[in-house]
Amino acid sequence: MSASHAVLCAKLKQLGFAQQNKMRLYGEEFEFLSDPIVIADGAVFVDAREKRSSQTRRIRIPLPIVNMANAKMMPRPEKTAA
Repeated sequence: MSASHAVLCAKLKQLGFAQQNKMRLYGEEFEFLSDPIVIADGAVFVDAREKRSSQTRRIRIPLPIVNMANAKMMPRPEKTAA
């Protein structure tokens, strides 16, 4: 795992995508069984158990959330006085 992927995973965990947390995604309630797993740039998954059926699934973290976490990692350009 690259350093940028590790930072992305840390940001996603701060947003609630951490092991043992519960969250509603895609119309279902899930309990996360793992921390985020980066498969490729923009493709981040978490292992989760569906509350209703107790089925274990690998859930993709929605891309807008991944993009938001990536944006928080990027340094902001400094404003210059005109």
